[in-house]
Amino acid sequence: MVHLAAISFIIHQDEQTFYAVNTIGTMNLLAALAKLPSPPCQVLLASSANVYGNAEASPLVEDQFPAPVNHYAMSKLAMEYMARTYADKLPIVIARPFNYTGPGQDKSFVIPKIVGHFANKSPFIELGNLHVEREYNDVRMVCDAYLQLLQHGEVGQTYNVCSGQTYTLQHVIETLSRLSAHKLEVKVNPAFVRANEVHRLCGNPAKLRKLLADRGVTQQQVSLSDTLTWMLSSNQGF
Repeated sequence: MVHLAAISFIIHQDEQTFYAVNTIGTMNLLAALAKLPSPPCQVLLASSANVYGNAEASPLVEDQFPAPVNHYAMSKLAMEYMARTYADKLPIVIARPFNYTGPGQDKSFVIPKIVGHFANKSPFIELGNLHVEREYNDVRMVCDAYLQLLQHGEVGQTYNVCSGQTYTLQHVIETLSRLSAHKLEVKVNPAFVRANEVHRLCGNPAKLRKLLADRGVTQQQVSLSDTLTWMLSSNQGF
């Protein structure tokens, strides 16, 4: 079983909802699973790389001390600790995915927002900090990792789902400009600059890759260019 349901938009206005859904909602789910006559063979909980916060170490490994800087990340870390209370009842594996994207992602998220502006040949776009570094992984890679963790993940363990490759938004814009043959003006809107911004979020994929390699499996990789091309072709107006 894979549990993905969550409030995942970091600047969601109702801060209490993060805990009601991400923490308490997960607790309710685990309590229900624990009461089943036959519990699931594997329970994969999707946490978030945001639990690491602004760590000095990079790339980030799973035993890095967490330091969340927003309510989304705090609710996910609380979910991880809460899940430990079910360790004797359910076979739980925790995934910490780093940023990922793909067609269909809501345009409140930055990559589909940018793709939409390029696809519609917009003259300009308003963004926040263009120089924060994030992994922008392909949703297909993340889904493949989840399926592999369902089959091979070791119970009680936490795994980064990442590529170890970061990009700035400036790089994303330059790539989309090349792919779409369209240039747009970028305006920095101070309202979009987060007070507690995580400046670089880069994961170390070694633990997951070793797990899979030991079982003869290779982690799927998709380039940023291929992901953005897929998103452009799937976007209305392109």
